[in-house]
Amino acid sequence: MHKFRALLTLLSVLMVAVVVQAQEGAAKTTIGETMRSSGRIYVVVAVMLTILIGLILYLVRLDRKISKVEKETM
Repeated sequence: MHKFRALLTLLSVLMVAVVVQAQEGAAKTTIGETMRSSGRIYVVVAVMLTILIGLILYLVRLDRKISKVEKETM
């Protein structure tokens, strides 16, 4: 469980860093404005969140299976 907390903390810190850098670049491009005005940005964000949540759930499930196998072999 300690590894899971560390992983979540690391992901949180990395996401904050990405958001901060994205704020700087958004003012320079018009693609962000175009996607935001047409509503496509929400689709992109939804897909990214779905992929991220899927990866996290997969890793948690895999960790549980590995832990179970380790306990059985000991």
